[in-house]
Amino acid sequence: MSVSLPYSETVRINQIGAGLNRRLEPDADTRKRIARALDLQGLEDFAIDIEVKPTPSTSEWTMKGRVTAHAVQTCGLTLEPLPVDVDRRFSIQLAEREPTETDEIEVTLDEEDADLIEDGKIDLGQYAVEQLALSLDPFPRKPGAEFVQPEEPAEISPFAALKALKPQDDQG
Repeated sequence: MSVSLPYSETVRINQIGAGLNRRLEPDADTRKRIARALDLQGLEDFAIDIEVKPTPSTSEWTMKGRVTAHAVQTCGLTLEPLPVDVDRRFSIQLAEREPTETDEIEVTLDEEDADLIEDGKIDLGQYAVEQLALSLDPFPRKPGAEFVQPEEPAEISPFAALKALKPQDDQG
């Protein structure tokens, strides 16, 4: 099963050399795909500045960058448009996947582990979308919007609905 990414911009690790600097600015069609993938009403501006450098004395790379965007989320209470400005800096450690000779899979939950590089390529576009998603509020709410608990019905029984359907003149 192949997952279609809304934005992909790959670079091979052998192209990084002593360091790589890129500025990514997806076009309007790509921004629409990203907006759909992130359940946004719109994504007017989206840019990411990325720097990838090898980490001295290890076989890892450090990716640093800054994401800026102007997006429109949907208020979770009023369903009205909610403009959001994003300006986020990030830093991620990357490491090449080491070849394994065993069929066993080792699972670790250490948050300090580096992201693994697959097939010698880093997808800068995928990291850009990921950082944008991490910058958005998962439960957007307009200022002043409040949830009002609806009144509980007097009778919650499933038979209450049947009772309401029964003709009033029937005494049976």
